[in-house]
Amino acid sequence: MKPLALFVALALLSVSDAPPVIAAEDTRPNILFVFADDWGWGDLSCHGHPYVKTPNIDRLAKEGTDFTRFTVASGVCSPSRTAVMTGHFPARYNIDGHFAWVPSNAKRNMPDWLDPSSVTLPRLLQQSGYATAHFGKWHLSNNMIPDSPLPSEYGYDEYGAFNCAGEQMPVHEDAQHTIAFIEKCEREGKPFFVNLWVHEPHTPFHTVPKYEWRFRDMESAPDAIYASVLSHADDRIGDVLNTLDRLEIADDTLVIFSSDNGPARAGGNAEPTLMYDTATGAGWGTGASKGITAGRKGHKAALYEGGINVPFIARWPGKIAPGAIDDSSLISAVDLLPTFCEIAGAELPEGYQPDGISQLAALTGSPSEVREKPLFWKMKGTWPIRKAAPYHWVAYAIVDQNWKLLANEDLSYFELYDIAQDPYEKTDLKSSESVATDVLLAKLKQWKSTLPSQPSGSVFSTERDNPK
Repeated sequence: MKPLALFVALALLSVSDAPPVIAAEDTRPNILFVFADDWGWGDLSCHGHPYVKTPNIDRLAKEGTDFTRFTVASGVCSPSRTAVMTGHFPARYNIDGHFAWVPSNAKRNMPDWLDPSSVTLPRLLQQSGYATAHFGKWHLSNNMIPDSPLPSEYGYDEYGAFNCAGEQMPVHEDAQHTIAFIEKCEREGKPFFVNLWVHEPHTPFHTVPKYEWRFRDMESAPDAIYASVLSHADDRIGDVLNTLDRLEIADDTLVIFSSDNGPARAGGNAEPTLMYDTATGAGWGTGASKGITAGRKGHKAALYEGGINVPFIARWPGKIAPGAIDDSSLISAVDLLPTFCEIAGAELPEGYQPDGISQLAALTGSPSEVREKPLFWKMKGTWPIRKAAPYHWVAYAIVDQNWKLLANEDLSYFELYDIAQDPYEKTDLKSSESVATDVLLAKLKQWKSTLPSQPSGSVFSTERDNPK
């Protein structure tokens, strides 16, 4: 035998005598986060909507827990999404409105996008070994700003999106891309984190014949349009849930359904007319905005509960109680980053301090009786109060344990509610609860003093240097 052949034979013999090396299976759960756009608390059949049908989301509620006190960090989309991505109140980034084209952002003292160097949820999970993907609405920049960072720069392995730079993914392709990514991860044996951020029910309302036909007998055209787009979104969510069943990974997957803010409402008796959006195309306009809050005060763009208290349904078989309603846990969008990181075993970076807290205990049925960390909000409010927009005067809000205080820009006017006992904000207690009012005002002033006066970092388009 030649020396080289003898060496190979001895090496193979040595290998055959050794125990096989088997890679450790990554048993960490998958995470699927479904984030709708303008989906009101009352816009689910399981929440009692009179005509909207959402059997797939209802299934999540039946197989999981419905957390009724969840709030997002803003009454509009971009700051709300910033909180999910960063675990911080969006005011820390001077993001208190939606990202628009550059002149509008500059006028409102906003950046042109979320700084991609920020600590972000997908990047933390990606670094811990998760496959990460984003499919659907982005709006952490804007499609009208061509030099804005792509979603891949924030920690996603794959993405298909709209309201971002580059090619705009058709809105109804979100689920099919999600399914393909999940199938790929299952083949490769990797845990996944997927954002499925659906367009519905934001304008334009992109109806298709199949779903128009479902509601053809409704007398009101706006109601029929609204019901059809929600039904379409619910079916796509159902397709993804069915994929988890087919691949036999539903028990290993945390699924959460929520919304970025409360529902939009058309003014007066406006009829739906066609409109065009540069990111998503043509569809019906605000005349078909028929979302409801199930009695909560206000709606989209307000910091009353109708604008920030949105659906939050979580399913994780064997971990999260099925068919339960949790009406006490005060969970916020800023809690998602620390919660998902604890679930995934992903470490938070040194020096990073989230505004949120991990809510794993609350999700799995052991909530704390009170929330130790207060929650804060900042938006553009209009003052004095306008009769046509009675809920949009609020510029700041704080929730601390059972109290919620809303205030105008200079804190000269405010309202106080016991949000635990009065979730519909019917009784202003500032006169009878002066001590609580003073405590919350002091905390709000202190928080306000920590906020930056202007955006910083790599957050400006070159169009600011060359205005059109």
